[in-house]
Amino acid sequence: MMYFSRGKTLTILAICLAGLLACIPNFLSNETFKSLPSWAQHRIGLGLDLRGGAHLLMAMDSDQLKKDWLTTLRDDARKNLREAKIGFNGIAATGSNVQIRLTKPEDAEKATAALKKLSNSITSARFAGAADLNIAQGPEAGLITMEPTSAGIQDRVTNAAAASIETVRRRIDALGTTEPNIVRQGSDRILIQVPGVEDTAALKRLIGETAKLAFYEVHPSVTAEEARSGRVPSGYKLFKADPKDVESAGREYVLRENPVVDGGDLADAHASFEQRTNEPIISFRFNQSGARKFGNFTKDNVGRPFAIVLDDKVLSAPVIREAILGGSGQISGSYTPESANQLAIQLRSGALPAKLTVVEERTVGANLGQDSIDAGKRAAIVGMIAVVAFMVFAYGLLGIFASIGAALHVVLVFAIMSVLGSTMTLPGIAGIVLTIGMSVDANVLIYERIREELRAGKQPIAAIEAGFDRAYGTIIDSQLTTFIAGLVMFLLGSGPIRGFAVTLTLGIITTVFTAFTVTRLLVAWWLAAQKTRKIDAPLAYKMVRT
Repeated sequence: MMYFSRGKTLTILAICLAGLLACIPNFLSNETFKSLPSWAQHRIGLGLDLRGGAHLLMAMDSDQLKKDWLTTLRDDARKNLREAKIGFNGIAATGSNVQIRLTKPEDAEKATAALKKLSNSITSARFAGAADLNIAQGPEAGLITMEPTSAGIQDRVTNAAAASIETVRRRIDALGTTEPNIVRQGSDRILIQVPGVEDTAALKRLIGETAKLAFYEVHPSVTAEEARSGRVPSGYKLFKADPKDVESAGREYVLRENPVVDGGDLADAHASFEQRTNEPIISFRFNQSGARKFGNFTKDNVGRPFAIVLDDKVLSAPVIREAILGGSGQISGSYTPESANQLAIQLRSGALPAKLTVVEERTVGANLGQDSIDAGKRAAIVGMIAVVAFMVFAYGLLGIFASIGAALHVVLVFAIMSVLGSTMTLPGIAGIVLTIGMSVDANVLIYERIREELRAGKQPIAAIEAGFDRAYGTIIDSQLTTFIAGLVMFLLGSGPIRGFAVTLTLGIITTVFTAFTVTRLLVAWWLAAQKTRKIDAPLAYKMVRT
């Protein structure tokens, strides 16, 4: 029907007006934008290729990841054998496996059964059902080896990469930047693109540190000098002091291998100032489990030192004066306000599974981004002019209506992206230019259908109504297939592909709206403006330029 009720008309106009208002903040100066009320402060973010910023490709230390896994396996194997009451003479983590020498070779079968509890089946689709450990008896009697399988290592690297991406994202988000692009490349590399950041050195410091915080028991009697000259006691190892601490640089500590509490029990960490000296410190708070473990340890070890260790470097080793039962504390040292805040961010975001090193580094200048924006504007303007010229030439008055719908389509895409806080990229601009043509494509199908109905002898109003109604199914089918393709690109793609998919899928939604509501409403208004609804056939033919 070409009739629009007042309620339907007002709804369409309200949507168009809301889209226009939501789009306007993108074209205001920063000063004017900040003066708007908070609910109206929505803008489209600019991607790295438009705004400029930092581009880092970082590689994960897979060897360190494997080494840490072997160390964990060694400790777990020791615990399982003790629980099974199986004696062993030695257990060591080598470069590729963990070797266990049993006191009694005849316990090999029993020990193997106890150690197999440490092996797990991989649940990821790529290695589904495969074991992550290969546990076998060695060539010598009483020797058992535990070796990670290749599938287990790959699965662990995959999981570590996914965890690293989330950790890096939390750290960067704490800087206040918007829409960082953090994706995995290959098996052990992570691509990080942060728009608006030009100081890559600070960004690398924030991302590169693993930030593994832990609290260790200090050996009560053996000093580092004695350990170096003799043998490190069983269950302990040497840790070096943080080289940044001038007073303790070069000093070593004999600490128990397993921490009392680690960073996984941290609930919060933030930078602050010590009230007496006004020096920057990091205040931290444990969760319930960490507070209980830390409280019990300090209660049982009053008068003894304990070590605060960050990334295997001892920050300090204060003496426990009294039981710390509140579950909170502070870390002091040679910190500036900036470094204290950076460390607090790292601790809050969690530790990286393995250290990340920079493989490739680039900085995209703001001028290059502005050049891209200008080129995109020119492309959009030229594309719009070409589309309008063709539509007016081919379809006359209806071509003008279609052009109005195309312009409104662009406004609505910008409005939706502004409200959602989406990021505009150079491929996104290409998607908008593409959807300008797609927006009038639906009108072309409608108008050609109207021509067919007129040639078949139908009255003009009936032909126009039939053109809109009968082209509806065809347009929905064609747009739906493109929408599905865009949705798949958004869900599975990354970077430029996702930027293109955003504008493509939003453009399809607004295209259907403008073609079947806005353009149809304009045609209905034009018909209502005639002196009589029985317009003559020549005028209808002129209207669509048959």
